[in-house]
Amino acid sequence: MWSLAEINRMPKPEFVAAFGDVAEHSAWVAEEAHALGPFAARDDLITAFETAMRDASHGMQLDLIRAHPDLAGKAAMAGKMAEDSKKEQAGAGLDQLTAEEFARFTDLNGRYLAKFGFPFIFAVKGATKDMILAAFETRIDNETDQEFETALQQIARIFRFRLEDRVEA
Repeated sequence: MWSLAEINRMPKPEFVAAFGDVAEHSAWVAEEAHALGPFAARDDLITAFETAMRDASHGMQLDLIRAHPDLAGKAAMAGKMAEDSKKEQAGAGLDQLTAEEFARFTDLNGRYLAKFGFPFIFAVKGATKDMILAAFETRIDNETDQEFETALQQIARIFRFRLEDRVEA
């Protein structure tokens, strides 16, 4: 666990080394968040990550969304996800799906990607596979702009969860 005092003393390279993986395969978010310090509270740090994401170009936001793995997808099965994603998906039981459940996730992931051009994003911490599947079923009927915004909201939740796990309150 990092204290805010430690974080506020970190030069940019050290900050990025410590927090560059908060945004899935997108260290640029931590680079931009660092510039928004010093941070008076953990929530200020969390807000800085969201602000960095929100202030980015649409293209960079899309790249960030696309950097996320499918839920219970091939990357998960092959172990090719960021460590936080592995833990989060396992915590939601996505590493212990039945063959039928896996087939359902695979179908939904494929349909969602084909429709929107980016993977389904859901902050799975504290969720069950049934909650995730219900959200999948509901959101697949959304419009692309709405789903893009929902993906950014979910990524902001992921930032919160990951930073709360690493930074003292």
